[in-house]
Amino acid sequence: MSTSDPTASPTTFDLEHRVDSVDTTLQNPRTAVVALGSNLGNRLETLQGAVDALADTPGLRITAVSAVFETAALGGPGEQPNYYNAVVVLRTTLPPYSLLERANAIEDAFGRERTVRWGARTLDVDIITYEGMLSSDPVLLLPHPRAHERVFVLGPWNDADRDGELPGHGKVADLLAALGGEGAQGVQRRTDIQLRLPE
Repeated sequence: MSTSDPTASPTTFDLEHRVDSVDTTLQNPRTAVVALGSNLGNRLETLQGAVDALADTPGLRITAVSAVFETAALGGPGEQPNYYNAVVVLRTTLPPYSLLERANAIEDAFGRERTVRWGARTLDVDIITYEGMLSSDPVLLLPHPRAHERVFVLGPWNDADRDGELPGHGKVADLLAALGGEGAQGVQRRTDIQLRLPE
């Protein structure tokens, strides 16, 4: 994100500069994409808290944070509030299962309950990709098996990284266009609110 305009999306220069600075402080870092979602409580505060918690994780540096997108809740039991969604691009020396443990710990810290499948939740922290890794382990499926179908993932991801690519499916921008663009599936960009990219 540009330091001169805090509301602007990250530019290629910004991303390259951040990645370069990360590579000097981490040994052999890997790129991962993490999706965030919340539809209970103070959704924006929760998403920002998740971004901050990731940024505070040793061995991890955030290189880009997307705009916030609002998404109508689909499926699940009963009526649910709309979600706020965002995507974080990061560089990390944590192995994938350690990153998953950290993601789960952050969810727990924000009161995530897993009693109802597809139910409303205070926070989702999902690993979408990890350095092109393919995994069929049910504990950590990589890439996320439904990411290519979800505008609430692809829209924020494309906003955070215009060159993003989903392993096995192609460029994020192309996948998003094929689904109708970032306004499809009840997903809308929120221009009145934003997440801060940690320094």
